[in-house]
Amino acid sequence: MPLQIIIIGAGAAGCFAAIQIKRLRPEAQVTVLEKLKRPLAKVAITGGGRCNLTNSFAQVKSLEQVYPRGFRLMKKLFHHFSHEDAYQWFEDNGIRLITQEDECVFPASQDAMEIVNYLTREMKNLGVKLLTDTQVDHIIDLSNQKTDGNSDSSASAVSNSPTGFCVKTNRDEMKADKVLVTTGGHPTGSGYRMLQDLDLEIIPSHPSLFSFNLSDEHLKSLMGTVVKDAIVFLPGTKLKAEGALLITHWGISGPAALKLSAYGARILAEQNYVTDISIRWLTDDQETIMLSLHELSLKHRDKKLTSVYPEAFNARLWEHLLMRANLSVDMRWKELSNKDINRLINTLTNDIYHVTGKNRFKDEFVTSGGVSLSSLKHKTLEAKNHPGLHFAGEVTDVDAITGGFNLQAAWSMAYVAAHAMTE
Repeated sequence: MPLQIIIIGAGAAGCFAAIQIKRLRPEAQVTVLEKLKRPLAKVAITGGGRCNLTNSFAQVKSLEQVYPRGFRLMKKLFHHFSHEDAYQWFEDNGIRLITQEDECVFPASQDAMEIVNYLTREMKNLGVKLLTDTQVDHIIDLSNQKTDGNSDSSASAVSNSPTGFCVKTNRDEMKADKVLVTTGGHPTGSGYRMLQDLDLEIIPSHPSLFSFNLSDEHLKSLMGTVVKDAIVFLPGTKLKAEGALLITHWGISGPAALKLSAYGARILAEQNYVTDISIRWLTDDQETIMLSLHELSLKHRDKKLTSVYPEAFNARLWEHLLMRANLSVDMRWKELSNKDINRLINTLTNDIYHVTGKNRFKDEFVTSGGVSLSSLKHKTLEAKNHPGLHFAGEVTDVDAITGGFNLQAAWSMAYVAAHAMTE
């Protein structure tokens, strides 16, 4: 009998794994089950519909920067299938890629459907069976079951097949020698119900890529303003993130805010997304900022504070920051006392706002949590207590910041799991 493999979830990891398995073992019978009507739905909208499929990692000094959870595992997996391997794989398969200035990698066509269409077409060409509108309810490890004389379908499956797995769906029951779960993240946790009969540790799920709702109406009136390099902190923690900061009509977004949401996903969830956030509008140290402000005051003594200001800001944001420092917009630079300058420096480096909630980031949705990595063998992504049951992608407790890193995790994990399942 040929190897029977069921993949649950037709997202990036599931479809990529299916292709790898069929190329490694053409005789294997691979079936992909997807609860939605179409495969790769999330890939189709990622990157604003352009598909940010990986990153050059040129600006990544440590994987912990981009993988708040799972960076140690990803470091191991990259020895087998790295971002460079992913780039080469797609180009070798006829998809030309480009790397942007921000190091994000996209198809040159700027069309996510090129990725979707290629993966689905290749699965079909290789003979992968795809079943959509198929919801998996339970996964039963037949080798762990005990026959007790019951006459229900599960007991019947056990008696007829003492090894392998029984996958119960809304349609019927299916048997497999091996199963790969690639169902993605589940914000409500409902997607892990299929695993309830298995002794796997599930880390509670929380959103991990979102922008912040703020209470300050004046700041929000500056919507559209961008500071190219800022640092945001969660007071009382060591968590901080640097990057461009965008002021929106609901609060703040942009790379800095999104990174912080990922780093602090669990802490923020515990606080029900109501907390304080500190913004460092200038990334220079305090001494450098002080020297810059003194230089401005010497060169432009008779000018108003609102007419001359650091290049990092526009006029509206600078006026807002002056108000935050309790400085009159009619003051002239020569009128600033040392106390005024110190107060302004404090605003520029530790400007605290109240967070009233989270706001989803466009069409991106990422969750922390999932199958605990302590439940898996890191070399094969196989469940320690269930040989033949593998996991890949966001269904595990691995997630990343925005920038193509989550899809890279999907490719790497799928590749490693596929090779392990075919050996």
